[in-house]
Amino acid sequence: MTEGVLRRYAPYLPVGPGTPMISIGEGGTPLIRSRRLEKRFGCQLYFKLESCNPSGSFKDRGMVVAVAKAIEAGSRAIICASTGNTSASAAAYGAHCGLDVYVVVPKGNIALGKMAQALTYGAKVIQVQGNFDDALRMVRALTDRHPLTLVNSLNPHRIEGQKTAAFEIVDDLGDAPDQLFIPVGNAGNITAYWRGFVEYFDAGKAHVKPQMMGFEAEGAAPIVRGQVVEKPETVASAIRIGNPASWQKAEAARDASGGIIDMVSDEQILEAYHLMASEDGVFGEPSSAAGIAGLLKLTRAGWSFAGKRIVCVVTGSGLKDPDTAVRYSTVSLTEIPAKLSALERALGCG
Repeated sequence: MTEGVLRRYAPYLPVGPGTPMISIGEGGTPLIRSRRLEKRFGCQLYFKLESCNPSGSFKDRGMVVAVAKAIEAGSRAIICASTGNTSASAAAYGAHCGLDVYVVVPKGNIALGKMAQALTYGAKVIQVQGNFDDALRMVRALTDRHPLTLVNSLNPHRIEGQKTAAFEIVDDLGDAPDQLFIPVGNAGNITAYWRGFVEYFDAGKAHVKPQMMGFEAEGAAPIVRGQVVEKPETVASAIRIGNPASWQKAEAARDASGGIIDMVSDEQILEAYHLMASEDGVFGEPSSAAGIAGLLKLTRAGWSFAGKRIVCVVTGSGLKDPDTAVRYSTVSLTEIPAKLSALERALGCG
């Protein structure tokens, strides 16, 4: 049983005697070694399964800190804009702590599994006729006028909680990896991981700092293109963001680590999505495949990763987006009569 992020990493977090040490089991997620995919790259490849957090994504690490600090400050209501995972996480922790939760989502651009979570946890869900960036702009303005705590990654406590995933990687590996491959959407996560690795390095708990290898979706790549994307489009809904809140911090993490922020196409994302599942048994949502998609892209472009120790962050569960899983399945369904002979023929046993 995980002790939770707040207790395990309290010395590295903004907690004090008045901070409620809440937890619904976040953190302590598995770091698993690839058995098949890594052979394509000649490296040691690991997956950090953030899909194993309570609401199914990495967002829980930051949300537990943000909600705890909100309660400490006397807040009774939290609000966020979301493409899905933030809304699910906020709703889960709000329910656990008896807070009112309001989530604002772009209509038609949130995966079914995430919408189901927010509604079932009891959040008030408002759909905006616009994209995530429109929703975030409205929510930020609202929190300036009303007593609501914003729990998007603009809230600094979110980044503080999310950095604990970097701590866990070092704790499990014995040091930081050579490179961390990670999806980039609102850019808070790449910012948080870099902060975590730097803090552990400064504390003497890591001897190296990894290169941060971030990947946006091609149709939502403002950092790569150097300009806001007004109408971001990608199959990876969790990173369908055209104006990242942590844009400059992500660039700083990239530059300080000697890494890159690049982009991958939807075709590359879906290829990696299926390879992760079929080759290593890792079922992440499409955005989670952006890291592996980037690794494949760079390998095909002539980059060598021989001998490197690489971690790819799987940010959310594949079950959060069942529609995409079914729509882009590479395996067809077979229907047969309820007869043994028909089953034998279907399986080629006859």
